[in-house]
Amino acid sequence: MPSPTYHDVIDAAQRLEGIAHTTPVFTSRTLDALTGAQVFIKCENLQRAGSFKFRGAFNALSRFDDQQRKAGVVAFSSGNHAQGIALAAQLLGIPATIVMPTDAPAAKVAATREYGARVVLYDRFTEDREQIGRDLATEHGLTLIPPYDHPHILAGQGTAAKELLESTGPLDAMFVGLGGGGMLSGTALSTRALAPDCLLYGVEPEAGNDGQRSFRSGSIVHIDTPATIADGAQTQHLGDYTFPIIRDRVNDILTVTDAELVGAMKFFMQRMKLVVEPTGCLGLAALLNEGDRFKGQRVGIIVTGGNVDIQKYAALLSEAS
Repeated sequence: MPSPTYHDVIDAAQRLEGIAHTTPVFTSRTLDALTGAQVFIKCENLQRAGSFKFRGAFNALSRFDDQQRKAGVVAFSSGNHAQGIALAAQLLGIPATIVMPTDAPAAKVAATREYGARVVLYDRFTEDREQIGRDLATEHGLTLIPPYDHPHILAGQGTAAKELLESTGPLDAMFVGLGGGGMLSGTALSTRALAPDCLLYGVEPEAGNDGQRSFRSGSIVHIDTPATIADGAQTQHLGDYTFPIIRDRVNDILTVTDAELVGAMKFFMQRMKLVVEPTGCLGLAALLNEGDRFKGQRVGIIVTGGNVDIQKYAALLSEAS
């Protein structure tokens, strides 16, 4: 399939109308005071299935023909794409099989099963989830929908930034979490169409900076599975669709530590009363690292998800006390 454009984002928005939530955009006087900027928080942690992943999942599955719908879908995911695909499949009456790591947050595995999907577990450190997904697709005639490297997934994810920019007007800068690049690529499509001068930053865990290395070297860098609390960003490489868009339309890739993610998570809870998973804190952690660099500017942050085990959430917040 050809690389998606902003027209595909518009089409995805039409497919998602009345299905996906138009998530709220929050502000915080405390955050504005800390950064000197006017900050707008797009709350995809309040999206259906708890993350932005539902957007791309429904956009992709809604395009299945009758034979694909009958046979079913297979996907691999650490949790949020799993839940997005499982819920979209439930809504569309499509059987779903999801390949998930054994160390995925229990809440994400449970929710995926509750949406009616069959879960196949694997060891993320010794097994190849992409190969498992391909094998299941071949064996059972399923359609494989990867978590980020798919044109319909990218277009669906781009609808979050489209909503943000239509709500706020042009922004001076935007921070977006980066795993495999689905959200960042989709955001880039919308941002360059609606706010072409906006500085766009991807943010990934310091322990898994394959995106930063790829961006700066000009070719896709593969790494071992990184050890980070940001489970949604434990990807090993960018995709063939996502990388060219990121390379050509993003200004830079930044990194943050796990400790900085916990600090951002604590801020969201204490100051904004938002439950945000570690991966969803990437954008805020990066902005807080920038000091007063964006003083006087209008800055957007996409909070990508809020699916986190209660026990893990409490333990991480206790560490930050």
